[in-house]
Amino acid sequence: MLRQRIITAAWLAPLMLVGLFGLSGGAFALFTALIVLLGAWEWSNLAGLGEGKRIWPVWALALVMLVLWFSGNATALWPLWFAAIGWALNFYWVSRYPEPDAAWQSTAGRLAMGAWVLLPCWIGFNVLRESGGVWLLFVLLLVWAADIGAYFAGRAWGRRKLAPRVSPGKSWEGVYGGLAATALLAVVFAVWQQLNFATGLALVVASALITLVSVLGDLLESMLKRFRGIKDSSQLLPGHGGVLDRVDSLTAAIPLFALLYVQVLPL
Repeated sequence: MLRQRIITAAWLAPLMLVGLFGLSGGAFALFTALIVLLGAWEWSNLAGLGEGKRIWPVWALALVMLVLWFSGNATALWPLWFAAIGWALNFYWVSRYPEPDAAWQSTAGRLAMGAWVLLPCWIGFNVLRESGGVWLLFVLLLVWAADIGAYFAGRAWGRRKLAPRVSPGKSWEGVYGGLAATALLAVVFAVWQQLNFATGLALVVASALITLVSVLGDLLESMLKRFRGIKDSSQLLPGHGGVLDRVDSLTAAIPLFALLYVQVLPL
């Protein structure tokens, strides 16, 4: 298993770096669309669709992306607000699990959930890439730093479970470790970008919020997999599971940071 993980990471990491930072414009939008559409195929499984029907949500999402791109709305703000409302609902449902809730536990409900998770993620990628890539790099590093900080803090001090009915391995101490790591990252970026004190402080506060949102992204996928009775979203990435298993935190962090970047942060 470890050997397979290393082999997959060896080709996947360079591909992602080239795609995310070597491409721009339409090529970048196409590259990120392919990632999101693979996630949509996996989401169809999480929603409970049979194998023969899983491609239809993918085609529907691809059509919406094409319409937005050719109408000049691939960086529109309304999908980001759509995501903000949707993730508030996601938080409510994750916090109540496993209480029955027909609003999301039906196949139609889970497909609707996928719409406000996946489409705004693609929009957020485009918005942040338009910034020149610096803030896209920041939010990617933020999610990775949150994961690393949470892992080590959780292993060292983890006692109080965060959401034992959804993801038993996560602890509040891990969350605090993730917050500490991303606060440090925000300070580094504030110094690098020569932000004034007020703007740097706003970035630290925004980073804390996005760190918590990224945890919610991870918990949401864990909840859906637990409800569906599966371990991984797919086996597309040998040794790593599926695409959603790799980007679950980003599906929350990317669109909501993009919204803050455009509407709130004076960057």
